[in-house]
Amino acid sequence: MTDIAALVQSLTVEQKASLTAGTDFWNVAGISSHGIPAIRVTDGPNGARGSALLGGGLVSSACVPCGSALGATWDPILIEDIGALVGDEARTKGCRFLLGPTINLHRSPIAGRNFECYSEDPLLSGRIAAAFVRGVQSRGVAATVKHFVGNEAEFERNTISSDIDERAMRELYLRPFEIAVREGRVLAVMTAYNRVNSTFCTEQRSLLTDVLRDQWGFDGIVMTDWFGAADTVASSGAGLDLEMPGPGRAFGPTLADAVRAGRVPEAALDAIVTRWLGVIDRLDAWNDPPPIETSIDRPEHRVLARRAATDSIVLLRNNAILPIDDTRHPSIALIGPTAGVAHMMGGGSAQLTPHYRITPAEVLGDRLGPRLTLARGCTIDRSARPAEGRQLRTATGEFGVAVDFFANQHWHGEPTVSTVRPSTRLLFFDDPVPGISGNDFSFRATTTFTATADGVHHLTLTQLGRARVLVDGHTLLDGITDPPPAGDEFFGLAGREMRAPVNMRRGESVEVTIESNTIGAAFFYGVKLGVVPPASDHDIDDAVAAATAADIAVVMVGTSDEWESEGHDRADMDLPGDQDELVRRVAAANPNTVVVVNAGAPVTMPWADDVAAILYVWLGGQEMAGALDAVLFGDAEPAGRLPVTMPLELEHNPTFGTFPGENDHLPYGEGLLMGYRHYDTRHLPVRYPFGHGGSYTSFAWGDVTLSCEQFAIGDSGRATMPVTNTGTRRGAEVVQCYVRPARGPLSRPARELVGWAKLWLDPGETATAIIELDARSFAHWDPTSSERQHLRERTRTAPHAVSPASPRDVPGWWIDAGAYTIEMARSVADVQRRVSINVAGGRIAESCQATPL
Repeated sequence: MTDIAALVQSLTVEQKASLTAGTDFWNVAGISSHGIPAIRVTDGPNGARGSALLGGGLVSSACVPCGSALGATWDPILIEDIGALVGDEARTKGCRFLLGPTINLHRSPIAGRNFECYSEDPLLSGRIAAAFVRGVQSRGVAATVKHFVGNEAEFERNTISSDIDERAMRELYLRPFEIAVREGRVLAVMTAYNRVNSTFCTEQRSLLTDVLRDQWGFDGIVMTDWFGAADTVASSGAGLDLEMPGPGRAFGPTLADAVRAGRVPEAALDAIVTRWLGVIDRLDAWNDPPPIETSIDRPEHRVLARRAATDSIVLLRNNAILPIDDTRHPSIALIGPTAGVAHMMGGGSAQLTPHYRITPAEVLGDRLGPRLTLARGCTIDRSARPAEGRQLRTATGEFGVAVDFFANQHWHGEPTVSTVRPSTRLLFFDDPVPGISGNDFSFRATTTFTATADGVHHLTLTQLGRARVLVDGHTLLDGITDPPPAGDEFFGLAGREMRAPVNMRRGESVEVTIESNTIGAAFFYGVKLGVVPPASDHDIDDAVAAATAADIAVVMVGTSDEWESEGHDRADMDLPGDQDELVRRVAAANPNTVVVVNAGAPVTMPWADDVAAILYVWLGGQEMAGALDAVLFGDAEPAGRLPVTMPLELEHNPTFGTFPGENDHLPYGEGLLMGYRHYDTRHLPVRYPFGHGGSYTSFAWGDVTLSCEQFAIGDSGRATMPVTNTGTRRGAEVVQCYVRPARGPLSRPARELVGWAKLWLDPGETATAIIELDARSFAHWDPTSSERQHLRERTRTAPHAVSPASPRDVPGWWIDAGAYTIEMARSVADVQRRVSINVAGGRIAESCQATPL
């Protein structure tokens, strides 16, 4: 063990301050003379991407399902394995910190980063997060839960104030972080950009020290989000440890100056450095070699990612059409804008370069051969998508784009480095390839593009820096002599998309050359060459014709990384483009229509009652297409359950009218009645309730047994119930346990999730669902009234006007005495068994709260 206290005392103020800010985008400096290693960090929630940004770069990574998909598994054991997979990937990128998981709540169905987050329920989010954290950290990598706290919208996210009352803060928005700390023993927490109740999160001592460290026992480090606001004096006093990225603005040399000037006590700096070195010690990262990024596509990772993808798929509706009986050799029309594209992840910092991409059309084509027909139906792209796959071929015959890099701005001389990329999305950050360093370089990319349809194609250019596109040697798009104004893509750092027409026949090829340099770019560089296929007024008609001629129509609809992304919220819940009309017309033409929703967050489904089956496959990672194929044909069980409510309309959700905020404030006016708590308590109809999901088999539930009839603070209880698979195939059942509270002095939701058990059973097999209960299963937060003493004094001549002093003058977790109902349910709206329990009241001491599992 390293003597950290002695090591801290041996450092100068400047050396200690150097450990409080990054040196660049992804690295924190070490002090080699004292044996302190440099540390590299990496995004992100659905895979460790290394130093690339927005899916660019040359190093690929395993892409696991998005956060909402992992939440839909309801399976902490599986998620711990997924965390270990991502931890392994982080090590292949030379990283010891993973900037994930994202555990903010799905407060509004249209929040831009819902796909990154697990659930609208804090317990489900927290338990899934804790499992992911344990998995990541089992590989010697620190997980970083984010964004602490109240980052449930992207609108004005750097400055908006999330105005949250204390009960909602404690019972909902802090709860996932608390579980990640207490049960996951997470080593790092990232603060949110936003303010909370008008104060930046990086400056809130009540959150970073009083709650996080003193009450929950957190012993790791707290870092900013990238370029998040920080104040040297206020943030160091609040409990912030690390400012990212570097070089530091509030910390680093500025913090050293503040210590020397007496504005920040040196003891505060010592505490920061002690925490940082303590994490390095727990990771045993003292003797790490210099980080080298590599791509290792492990077969066992593919298997695990496939299982996570299948286990996340939710069967929302099934009129006995699924699974498809392939022994009857049905013909299938695969229809929709997401069928021929691998929409596997959302946009922003979650994006990475996957080890490989494969589309549903390719996977189903391998299974079905000539029995499969394809029809696009409509388009949903906001901007042109890059060309990829078999449409591109290099001069040597490889699929993709040949890229030559030059250590100058003008493509002069022999290339320094050459490589092949799989698509015309050519984005690079920092040193783009070995042999090219800094931001003073250029590249020339060449490929042969082959049309897959007759008509006018449009080639588009979005540039970060300066670029031009040549077709068969003639300049088509020129962003060098006439750079476009700024556009919306890539966080507004890229130029506005340029486009030009190219008339081609199906099978015809043209030579495409892209020349790009870094002039005028910041942070990252390169181009996206997009291709817009010929427009058609008959897409839906063609889809209807294909559906009419097929035995079964599978319609894939959804969103993409353009619609669900960091940086902006969605405008509504509707499917983009003409997808709703596409589903309606196909369903009218073929009663055997299966709809597959490929999205990370809720969408309206006005056609839900008119189709034979609905599968929700989320943004399922690199294995999504294979997982869908397995579930459609019964090779795998659709084992997911909804981690969110699917509302009928956007206007029904509890945040409507306040989301995403105005005049620099976002009021959380619904209080505790967020998500299913709102719909359930107010008896409002929904499209599909929280926890809903079907199976390919059937289950019988027995009676509920409680381990005790009376429950008091300090006790532990257990609810058990036998479950039998009464069907003919292996399947998964998720037994959800909700508690209906006793009547008390404060209002509460009608019921709240307090536990669950996911059981995998063979035909005829019986197992017992076991739900552990503790004091927090029955408790609520009482902030008490700050006005009570003042009101007593003002009304002292009227002794009965104000309640006398009581223990409830102390804020904390309280249990109201009375009879509570334990409910076993298949969803929040489908309760199967009920049993009562008498609970003694009182305040829960910190020592009686949930402890690590």
